[in-house]
Amino acid sequence: MPDVPTVIKFFAPVIDTTINALMNAVDQKMKAGQKSFILLISSPGGNVFHGLSAYNYLKGIPADITTHNFGSVDSIGVVLYCGAKQRLSVPTARFLLHGVSAQFPQQTSLEEKQLEERLKGLRIDLQNIAKVVAANTGKSQDEVVHAMLDRTTLNPEEARAWGLVHEIKTELFPHGAEVISIQYQEQPAPR
Repeated sequence: MPDVPTVIKFFAPVIDTTINALMNAVDQKMKAGQKSFILLISSPGGNVFHGLSAYNYLKGIPADITTHNFGSVDSIGVVLYCGAKQRLSVPTARFLLHGVSAQFPQQTSLEEKQLEERLKGLRIDLQNIAKVVAANTGKSQDEVVHAMLDRTTLNPEEARAWGLVHEIKTELFPHGAEVISIQYQEQPAPR
């Protein structure tokens, strides 16, 4: 059934293991001749590096990608969501845009130049995320940065008015589609 897209259900944070699983699943299906994918996304966000990498990967491959928010697409998950030509959402979903942050382990000691380097990296990440969202919505980069700094949450209708969502649709995928599930479960802490 080459006309039926492969469905990848991404119900996970945007981290190394889940993004590697996503790209590997797409690679394997493309090797088998698949050219059409539906990426169902519900994600709390995660790592900027992995989100931008996945976005650039999805935009750069010779495949027809549709993304569909089936719950919440938050933070860097919005960038992953933007990796498609066609972007859909269920009626009862949300999108969250916010700024970037840095994690510092306890007892971390940084020199002034290291702090400047970290701050410059955060600013570049913010600008890159804003560029992606602006390029896919028609909003200006400054409008997106402002929305991120204001921690903007959009419902599907607002996201459609924003240009982020193309269509609000309950049906997730056609009958007969293969569904590949990417999930993440935190490992329990050792005792």
